[in-house]
Amino acid sequence: MRVVGVDLAWGERNPTGVARLDDEGGLLDVASVRTDAEVASAAAIAADEECVVGIDAPLLVTNPTGNRPAETALNRDFRAFQAGAHPSNTGLAVFAAGPRGGRLAHALGLVPWPTGDGATPRRRAVEVYPHAASVALFRLPRTLKYKQKQGRDLDLLRSELLRLTTLLEGLEDAAVPLRLRGRDCWEGLVGAVTSASRKSHLRLAEDQVDAVLCAYVALLVVRAPHTLTTYGDPATGCVVTPTLPEDLEPERGHRPARRNGHR
Repeated sequence: MRVVGVDLAWGERNPTGVARLDDEGGLLDVASVRTDAEVASAAAIAADEECVVGIDAPLLVTNPTGNRPAETALNRDFRAFQAGAHPSNTGLAVFAAGPRGGRLAHALGLVPWPTGDGATPRRRAVEVYPHAASVALFRLPRTLKYKQKQGRDLDLLRSELLRLTTLLEGLEDAAVPLRLRGRDCWEGLVGAVTSASRKSHLRLAEDQVDAVLCAYVALLVVRAPHTLTTYGDPATGCVVTPTLPEDLEPERGHRPARRNGHR
């Protein structure tokens, strides 16, 4: 079983992170690439190999405006934690010719999952969302602020990204372990975050860290599907993420109305 995480940029000019895990949750390698061909090469999935690939990007977009049902449902649960999803629709130029995630899944011979008929294809693509996953997995009252936005300086971005790397390392003791410590590729990535002197350096690292989180959610699809919630439906697009704990409160102390996803 090959387990891969892809933090997919919406275009080939921006960096995409790709991470691969072994079937015991050990990180095999992590890379920053740009083109679809480079993503496929980094994923290194043999044509006949069983696999699950967690992709942080829409796999299916059919609605002409607004949010997909998956985003509407996920936002009801996660918006108060500052982890709402951006709208995806065919009215946006980036989706007018179909989503890149869907094209990549097709090129790799992956079936978007869940399928709606209860089937478990040997080669699955799963749309995931790192912000929601981190909130749910690590019981965070809000998302970590490692994404570049106005008003966030280098020190804040670096400290928040290092916090995420520490939280990910802590999953070594989880029921489904993620094994990162002592892996040369991981230690090099954390070192790059620690020594980054420019925001652009952090950007390359952040995509790869997110890819590791995407891969872990893909591993949960295989090892602990009961811990996940699916938002949306196969006809309009699904997002699969660790289930938000019922007792978790957002930073401002307001508990959002919860909408049950399809387990």
